[in-house]
Amino acid sequence: QVQLVESGGGLVQPGGSLRLSCAASGFTFDSYVMNWYRQAPGKERELVGSISIFGTNTNYADSVKGRFTISRDNAKNTAYLRMNSLKPEDTAVYYCKAQRAGSRMAYWGQGTQVTVSS
Repeated sequence: QVQLVESGGGLVQPGGSLRLSCAASGFTFDSYVMNWYRQAPGKERELVGSISIFGTNTNYADSVKGRFTISRDNAKNTAYLRMNSLKPEDTAVYYCKAQRAGSRMAYWGQGTQVTVSS
């Protein structure tokens, strides 16, 4: 059974940090590009960033560049999103998505809430 389980969300003050995790099971993790998305209330889901299969390449949305870092540990079948210098506008439900390289096959996690507020 395929599962992607996000964790690490919560309430944090502006300027604070969080690290989200995305634990994968049921598929060959190191054959999938890992993506992080977020969806704020009343807004469309947007791509935060991605990391290649072996972690050699990453890319980020302009809104998070320099503050967020995506990494992965293929031995642990887990991807991470490190978020620093958080702003209220980063408040959203954050989702991980596994996208098989060269294919439309993809899996989504259930999401984890991140709230940035004083």
